[in-house]
Amino acid sequence: MKRSYSKKGTPWDNACIESFHAIIKREWLNRYKIWDYQQAKRLIFEYIETFYNTIRIHGHCDYLSPDEYEKEYYANQIKQLNLN
Repeated sequence: MKRSYSKKGTPWDNACIESFHAIIKREWLNRYKIWDYQQAKRLIFEYIETFYNTIRIHGHCDYLSPDEYEKEYYANQIKQLNLN
């Protein structure tokens, strides 16, 4: 893990992960009573692998899920190779 390089009052490099933490808590973790570390780890893995990357749309991915965006990207790369 890398420490933040920003100074107090300028946390810009942490903005993305702070946003993700807020999303995962709001959309998933607040639904459960978490009893131990292993349960928390399982819930977070489940959220990321079964919803966040596969179903949930992302603005920076042209409002597709990351999986859909990646499939579209590679399909376009193959088309470009076939055209050359």
